[in-house]
Amino acid sequence: MDKLYYSIGEAAGILGENVSLVRFWTDSFPEFLHPRRNAKGNRMYRAEDVETLKKIHFLVKDCGLTLEGAAKKLRNENQKVDGVFRAVEVLRQIKARLEEVRSAL
Repeated sequence: MDKLYYSIGEAAGILGENVSLVRFWTDSFPEFLHPRRNAKGNRMYRAEDVETLKKIHFLVKDCGLTLEGAAKKLRNENQKVDGVFRAVEVLRQIKARLEEVRSAL
């Protein structure tokens, strides 16, 4: 993450999801996501917001939790969720690197 603000399209691209889903999650998780609005009224996400969106994506898409379940996990077990999320993210990077090495052989 090297930018100060990301547009909703960029945030959706990072997640690999549609803009409408990111907008829906933003409206569904107002306790955790606080995007700023530019002069045009477009949502601008900080790096922390994008990380929170990644956690929500992990909980909903990978773990199969409902939106209420994901909100409860973030509210009550944020440190644990963060640790598991980071571990899975590192493992995905290792897997991608190993696949690159295998294809190069």
